[in-house]
Amino acid sequence: MSMTSPAITFDRLAYIDRLREAGFDDKQARAQADALDAALRDSVATKADLREAELRLETKIETTAANLRADIARWLFAAVVAIGGLVLAAIKFVK
Repeated sequence: MSMTSPAITFDRLAYIDRLREAGFDDKQARAQADALDAALRDSVATKADLREAELRLETKIETTAANLRADIARWLFAAVVAIGGLVLAAIKFVK
């Protein structure tokens, strides 16, 4: 993921205060806050992350569509040549 502004805000100090009020000591409260802060930063996709993924997918789709068009054109050309050959063979056979 890219390093952009976080998708959600996390008030570490308020979280630490709540943990202290619930009976956690300072060291435990800070460790919990650090772990939660890291998890939020590492696992939440931002709008920029989503846009980057969207652009990559659009590029892949466009490339795949171009490849499919090229494949269809090749098959169509081969079919026309084959049909032309069959028509010529049929004409020679009929004569």
